[in-house]
Amino acid sequence: MTEALLQTLAQRFGAEPYSAVSYVGAPSIVVPLNQLHDALRFLRYEASTRYEMLVDLSAIDEAGRGGGFTLFYHLLNLDSAAFLTVRCPLFSSLLEVPTASDIWPAADWYEREVYDMFGLRFSGHPDLRRILLPDFWQGHPLLKSEAGRATERPDPFGYDPESLNKILQGYMNPEQGDDGEMVVNIGPNHPGTDGIIRLVLRLRGERITSLEQEIGYHHRGAEKVAEFHTFHNYIPYTNRIDYLGGVGGELPYVLACEQMTGIEVPPRAQAMRVMLAEIFRLSSHLVWISSLGHNLGAMGPAFYAFMEREKLFDVIEEVCGGRMHPAFYRIGGVAQDLPEGWKRNVLRSCDAVEERIPELEALTTKSYIFQTRTKGIAVYTPEQAIDWALTGPNLRACGFDFDIRKKLPYSGYEQYDFDVPVGTDGDAFTRTVLRIEEMRQSLRIIRQVVATMPDGPILSDNKPRYSLARKERALEDIETMIHHFIEVGRGLPFPRGESFFPTETSKGLTCYTLVSDGSANPYRVRIRTPSFAHFQSVKAVGVGDVLGNVICLIGSIDYVLADIDR
Repeated sequence: MTEALLQTLAQRFGAEPYSAVSYVGAPSIVVPLNQLHDALRFLRYEASTRYEMLVDLSAIDEAGRGGGFTLFYHLLNLDSAAFLTVRCPLFSSLLEVPTASDIWPAADWYEREVYDMFGLRFSGHPDLRRILLPDFWQGHPLLKSEAGRATERPDPFGYDPESLNKILQGYMNPEQGDDGEMVVNIGPNHPGTDGIIRLVLRLRGERITSLEQEIGYHHRGAEKVAEFHTFHNYIPYTNRIDYLGGVGGELPYVLACEQMTGIEVPPRAQAMRVMLAEIFRLSSHLVWISSLGHNLGAMGPAFYAFMEREKLFDVIEEVCGGRMHPAFYRIGGVAQDLPEGWKRNVLRSCDAVEERIPELEALTTKSYIFQTRTKGIAVYTPEQAIDWALTGPNLRACGFDFDIRKKLPYSGYEQYDFDVPVGTDGDAFTRTVLRIEEMRQSLRIIRQVVATMPDGPILSDNKPRYSLARKERALEDIETMIHHFIEVGRGLPFPRGESFFPTETSKGLTCYTLVSDGSANPYRVRIRTPSFAHFQSVKAVGVGDVLGNVICLIGSIDYVLADIDR
């Protein structure tokens, strides 16, 4: 953020830099509530650097840090890859915040989530109700006054029977449309068996006149869970958010922790992280190609893709010890060094995937039937892509050359030569073409990592007060074993501060916002996932299409339901 823009914001809206605690990851300003809406509109439409995309919106219960709440907005300028955090202090949950959904349509679900989790209300919101929890739930889980375990709640199930019966009656007897409209209830089982969601469609003939998505069936309280774990032992939860992304979900979390503490990761560990993240990107894209093909009626892609995925998993298991959820990254590096023979096995699996890609293309993008089912379907305009906060291949399919690995390199990505595939049509077919090309680029990166893998340590030593004792040393002397036992159980206090870190996962931007109060447990963990934003956007392109394209509408954006619900 330029000095001139900061001065303009200060003069027009009373904004000032955030300085209460150390905040790293993006410039941050504080705007008073009575100027918030005008300041947000100015930043999107009028500022010299326009922050056209709302990446995330959430809140912090400040009960343990002085009282009240903090509402925060993470904004993004795509041209310069510049992030900005706008904060608004609220001294009471009774205060109403003006909705930002008239500035960014993507704010719709984010504001509903803040209402659901914290009880904060947004005036002017088109449909302010719960989103992750059922309508009959009692309480707001992310308040500090809320228990972390169901067994500690006065009512473990959190609902009253009368409200539940009313909701169930609405499910069994949906309101029928007038003037020839028909209501079709799809779910709560996924029409492609990929998980549990519910779609409520209104149809006039075969044409969709309205579409409403119901999510939350996979909600596990991942952000609340973080408050009851140490910074270190929360890592296994992070690769269960996008459960197909593996270490790709661990990376933004450990990077946010390292940014907060000043830990410097050794070059060898950085290279290992990049290699494994790209292997999981390949694995995730293979699952997506097979799932989309299966949902559209083609069984062939699944057989071909899963054979090569198993070869990738063999490598992951050899290096990490686990397959889908390795929990391999550590704050400061990785868990263990590469095994003997790793280089040969990694290159062999890359060769197998590369040889299989033309066959996958023959079954999908070069198939006339597949082209008929995907070309011109689920088309996002560039304006819609920004409005609904699309990222990753979904954004690049609309003509935006934006990839955080290139724009804001992390973990050494700037050392590797790779291209960012970009399309222009914004439809399901283009998104497929780009993901297949991204697989080729991931193979390029992996081979470069293999060829240039540096020697050296795999864990940082520059900030020992925030790093666990080395496990191999704990097996050699009793003192280290005692320290390791205590540190793993009690955790290591982190410095007071806040950290925001975005990364480019297989589905788009995954961002972690961490808040530390100086203890060994996070005060607040916010997980921004691409699937949440992308699934919300389906209604923007679904209305006006036909019922038979619904499975392509939702399948082509590549989401994971646990990534939506957390």
